[in-house]
Amino acid sequence: MVSIENENKKVEPGAASNFLHKVLDVRFLTKNTYNLRIERNNLIFKAGQLINVGIPGVGVNREYSIYSGLNENFIDILIREVEGGVVSVALKNSKPGDFVEVHGPYGEFWLTNAVESRSYLFIATGTGIAPFHCFVKSYPHLKYKVLQGVRFLNECYDKSDYKPGQYVGCVSKEQGGDFFGRVTDYLKVNKVSPETITYLCGNRSMIIEVYGILRGQGVPSSNIFTEVFF
Repeated sequence: MVSIENENKKVEPGAASNFLHKVLDVRFLTKNTYNLRIERNNLIFKAGQLINVGIPGVGVNREYSIYSGLNENFIDILIREVEGGVVSVALKNSKPGDFVEVHGPYGEFWLTNAVESRSYLFIATGTGIAPFHCFVKSYPHLKYKVLQGVRFLNECYDKSDYKPGQYVGCVSKEQGGDFFGRVTDYLKVNKVSPETITYLCGNRSMIIEVYGILRGQGVPSSNIFTEVFF
Protein backbone atom coordinates (compact mmCIF):
# COMPACT_ATOMS: atom_id res chain seq x y z
CA MET A 1 0.00 0.00 0.00
CA VAL A 2 1.19 3.52 -0.79
CA SER A 3 -0.39 6.48 0.88
CA ILE A 4 0.35 10.08 -0.07
CA GLU A 5 -0.50 11.07 3.49
CA ASN A 6 2.50 9.01 4.67
CA GLU A 7 5.05 11.11 2.75
CA ASN A 8 6.07 12.80 6.01
CA LYS A 9 5.61 9.83 8.33
CA LYS A 10 8.31 9.77 11.00
CA VAL A 11 10.51 6.82 11.89
CA GLU A 12 13.19 6.54 14.52
CA PRO A 13 16.45 8.14 13.30
CA GLY A 14 19.75 6.29 13.32
CA ALA A 15 18.54 2.97 11.87
CA ALA A 16 20.67 -0.09 12.55
CA SER A 17 22.98 -1.14 9.72
CA ASN A 18 20.85 -4.20 8.88
CA PHE A 19 18.06 -1.80 7.82
CA LEU A 20 20.30 -0.24 5.16
CA HIS A 21 19.99 -1.44 1.58
CA LYS A 22 22.27 -0.32 -1.24
CA VAL A 23 20.74 1.25 -4.34
CA LEU A 24 21.48 -0.85 -7.44
CA ASP A 25 19.63 1.08 -10.14
CA VAL A 26 17.06 3.79 -10.88
CA ARG A 27 15.09 3.03 -14.07
CA PHE A 28 12.74 5.71 -15.38
CA LEU A 29 9.44 4.55 -16.89
CA THR A 30 8.03 8.06 -17.42
CA LYS A 31 9.31 11.51 -16.51
CA ASN A 32 7.91 11.17 -12.99
CA THR A 33 7.63 7.42 -12.44
CA TYR A 34 10.59 5.15 -11.85
CA ASN A 35 11.63 1.74 -10.61
CA LEU A 36 14.07 1.79 -7.71
CA ARG A 37 16.12 -1.41 -7.37
CA ILE A 38 17.91 -2.08 -4.09
CA GLU A 39 19.79 -4.96 -2.55
CA ARG A 40 17.49 -7.53 -1.00
CA ASN A 41 19.73 -8.30 2.00
CA ASN A 42 17.80 -11.54 2.67
CA LEU A 43 14.54 -9.66 3.27
CA ILE A 44 11.71 -12.19 3.62
CA PHE A 45 8.26 -11.08 2.42
CA LYS A 46 4.99 -12.33 0.99
CA ALA A 47 4.01 -11.30 -2.53
CA GLY A 48 1.79 -8.23 -2.19
CA GLN A 49 3.36 -6.82 0.96
CA LEU A 50 4.86 -3.36 1.35
CA ILE A 51 7.99 -1.88 2.91
CA ASN A 52 8.79 1.48 4.48
CA VAL A 53 11.60 3.22 2.60
CA GLY A 54 13.45 6.36 3.65
CA ILE A 55 16.70 8.28 3.50
CA PRO A 56 19.19 7.36 6.28
CA GLY A 57 19.36 9.95 9.05
CA VAL A 58 16.41 11.99 7.80
CA GLY A 59 13.70 10.27 9.85
CA VAL A 60 11.09 10.42 7.08
CA ASN A 61 9.82 7.37 5.21
CA ARG A 62 7.10 6.24 2.85
CA GLU A 63 5.29 2.97 2.18
CA TYR A 64 5.74 1.20 -1.16
CA SER A 65 4.44 -2.15 -2.35
CA ILE A 66 7.17 -4.51 -3.51
CA TYR A 67 7.25 -4.70 -7.32
CA SER A 68 9.69 -7.59 -7.80
CA GLY A 69 8.99 -11.30 -7.33
CA LEU A 70 9.61 -13.55 -4.35
CA ASN A 71 12.52 -15.35 -6.00
CA GLU A 72 14.56 -12.32 -7.09
CA ASN A 73 17.81 -11.47 -5.30
CA PHE A 74 16.91 -7.77 -5.30
CA ILE A 75 13.93 -5.61 -4.31
CA ASP A 76 12.14 -3.39 -6.84
CA ILE A 77 9.68 -0.68 -5.89
CA LEU A 78 7.57 1.35 -8.32
CA ILE A 79 7.50 5.03 -7.39
CA ARG A 80 5.63 8.03 -8.75
CA GLU A 81 7.22 11.30 -7.71
CA VAL A 82 5.01 13.41 -5.46
CA GLU A 83 5.37 17.12 -6.18
CA GLY A 84 6.94 18.71 -3.12
CA GLY A 85 7.48 15.31 -1.52
CA VAL A 86 10.54 14.46 0.54
CA VAL A 87 11.14 10.75 -0.02
CA SER A 88 9.96 10.31 -3.62
CA VAL A 89 12.13 13.23 -4.81
CA ALA A 90 15.19 12.08 -2.87
CA LEU A 91 14.87 8.50 -4.13
CA LYS A 92 14.47 9.76 -7.69
CA ASN A 93 17.85 11.45 -7.40
CA SER A 94 19.62 8.54 -5.71
CA LYS A 95 22.58 6.87 -7.42
CA PRO A 96 23.88 3.28 -7.44
CA GLY A 97 25.92 2.83 -4.28
CA ASP A 98 23.75 5.11 -2.15
CA PHE A 99 21.89 3.59 0.79
CA VAL A 100 18.24 3.70 1.78
CA GLU A 101 16.52 2.69 5.01
CA VAL A 102 14.08 -0.20 4.72
CA HIS A 103 11.66 -1.38 7.40
CA GLY A 104 9.12 -4.16 7.08
CA PRO A 105 7.58 -5.96 5.35
CA TYR A 106 4.01 -5.12 6.34
CA GLY A 107 0.49 -5.72 5.10
CA GLU A 108 -1.89 -8.58 4.39
CA PHE A 109 -2.67 -7.96 0.71
CA TRP A 110 -1.42 -11.32 -0.51
CA LEU A 111 -2.84 -14.29 -2.39
CA THR A 112 -4.59 -16.57 0.08
CA ASN A 113 -4.40 -19.50 -2.35
CA ALA A 114 -2.06 -19.05 -5.30
CA VAL A 115 -3.35 -22.10 -7.14
CA GLU A 116 -3.63 -22.83 -10.84
CA SER A 117 -7.22 -24.04 -10.56
CA ARG A 118 -8.57 -20.59 -9.65
CA SER A 119 -9.02 -17.58 -11.95
CA TYR A 120 -7.72 -14.23 -10.73
CA LEU A 121 -8.55 -10.70 -11.83
CA PHE A 122 -6.16 -7.94 -10.75
CA ILE A 123 -7.49 -4.39 -11.15
CA ALA A 124 -5.24 -1.38 -10.62
CA THR A 125 -4.90 2.31 -11.26
CA GLY A 126 -1.45 3.78 -11.94
CA THR A 127 1.31 2.51 -9.67
CA GLY A 128 -1.30 0.41 -7.87
CA ILE A 129 -0.21 -2.30 -10.28
CA ALA A 130 2.92 -2.92 -8.16
CA PRO A 131 1.62 -5.80 -5.99
CA PHE A 132 0.10 -7.49 -9.06
CA HIS A 133 3.42 -7.35 -10.88
CA CYS A 134 4.87 -9.04 -7.78
CA PHE A 135 2.11 -11.69 -7.88
CA VAL A 136 2.78 -12.50 -11.53
CA LYS A 137 6.56 -12.62 -11.09
CA SER A 138 6.21 -14.83 -8.01
CA TYR A 139 3.61 -17.29 -9.37
CA PRO A 140 4.20 -17.70 -13.14
CA HIS A 141 1.58 -20.46 -13.46
CA LEU A 142 -1.35 -18.35 -12.23
CA LYS A 143 -4.43 -18.05 -14.40
CA TYR A 144 -4.94 -14.30 -14.33
CA LYS A 145 -5.91 -11.10 -16.09
CA VAL A 146 -4.59 -7.65 -15.19
CA LEU A 147 -6.62 -4.46 -15.79
CA GLN A 148 -4.68 -1.24 -15.34
CA GLY A 149 -6.35 2.14 -15.53
CA VAL A 150 -4.06 4.94 -16.72
CA ARG A 151 -4.34 8.25 -18.53
CA PHE A 152 -1.59 7.83 -21.11
CA LEU A 153 0.04 4.94 -22.97
CA ASN A 154 3.47 5.38 -21.36
CA GLU A 155 1.88 4.64 -17.98
CA CYS A 156 1.31 0.99 -18.95
CA TYR A 157 4.39 0.07 -16.94
CA ASP A 158 6.35 -3.02 -18.04
CA LYS A 159 3.40 -4.30 -20.06
CA SER A 160 5.57 -6.98 -21.69
CA ASP A 161 6.13 -8.67 -18.30
CA TYR A 162 2.61 -10.13 -18.41
CA LYS A 163 1.47 -13.15 -20.41
CA PRO A 164 0.21 -12.30 -23.92
CA GLY A 165 -3.45 -11.37 -23.77
CA GLN A 166 -3.50 -11.26 -19.97
CA TYR A 167 -2.85 -7.53 -19.59
CA VAL A 168 -5.43 -4.89 -20.54
CA GLY A 169 -4.35 -1.26 -20.45
CA CYS A 170 -7.45 0.91 -20.00
CA VAL A 171 -6.22 4.28 -21.29
CA SER A 172 -8.58 7.20 -20.78
CA LYS A 173 -6.77 10.18 -22.35
CA GLU A 174 -5.05 8.70 -25.40
CA GLN A 175 -5.94 6.34 -28.23
CA GLY A 176 -3.89 3.20 -28.90
CA GLY A 177 -4.30 1.25 -25.68
CA ASP A 178 -5.96 -2.12 -25.25
CA PHE A 179 -9.19 -0.37 -24.23
CA PHE A 180 -10.15 3.30 -24.52
CA GLY A 181 -11.70 4.35 -21.23
CA ARG A 182 -11.50 3.61 -17.53
CA VAL A 183 -11.38 0.19 -15.88
CA THR A 184 -14.96 0.75 -14.78
CA ASP A 185 -16.02 1.22 -18.41
CA TYR A 186 -14.27 -2.03 -19.33
CA LEU A 187 -15.97 -3.98 -16.55
CA LYS A 188 -19.42 -2.74 -17.54
CA VAL A 189 -19.06 -4.39 -20.96
CA ASN A 190 -16.95 -7.38 -19.88
CA LYS A 191 -18.79 -9.18 -17.10
CA VAL A 192 -16.74 -10.94 -14.43
CA SER A 193 -17.56 -14.52 -13.48
CA PRO A 194 -18.69 -14.83 -9.83
CA GLU A 195 -16.05 -17.52 -9.25
CA THR A 196 -13.21 -15.13 -10.10
CA ILE A 197 -10.94 -14.06 -7.24
CA THR A 198 -10.55 -10.29 -7.64
CA TYR A 199 -7.93 -7.97 -6.17
CA LEU A 200 -8.30 -4.18 -6.38
CA CYS A 201 -5.44 -1.75 -5.77
CA GLY A 202 -5.32 1.97 -6.45
CA ASN A 203 -7.27 5.11 -5.72
CA ARG A 204 -10.21 4.96 -3.37
CA SER A 205 -12.86 6.14 -5.83
CA MET A 206 -11.95 3.41 -8.33
CA ILE A 207 -12.10 0.75 -5.65
CA ILE A 208 -15.51 1.88 -4.41
CA GLU A 209 -16.96 1.99 -7.93
CA VAL A 210 -15.42 -1.30 -9.07
CA TYR A 211 -16.54 -3.04 -5.88
CA GLY A 212 -20.13 -2.01 -6.65
CA ILE A 213 -19.87 -3.22 -10.25
CA LEU A 214 -18.47 -6.60 -9.20
CA ARG A 215 -21.11 -7.12 -6.53
CA GLY A 216 -23.78 -6.22 -9.08
CA GLN A 217 -22.40 -8.90 -11.40
CA GLY A 218 -22.70 -11.53 -8.69
CA VAL A 219 -19.12 -11.63 -7.40
CA PRO A 220 -19.39 -12.36 -3.66
CA SER A 221 -17.63 -10.03 -1.23
CA SER A 222 -15.54 -13.00 -0.05
CA ASN A 223 -13.91 -13.04 -3.51
CA ILE A 224 -12.97 -9.33 -3.49
CA PHE A 225 -9.81 -8.04 -1.82
CA THR A 226 -8.83 -4.37 -1.73
CA GLU A 227 -5.82 -2.16 -1.03
CA VAL A 228 -6.21 1.63 -1.09
CA PHE A 229 -3.19 3.61 -2.30
CA PHE A 230 -4.67 7.11 -1.94
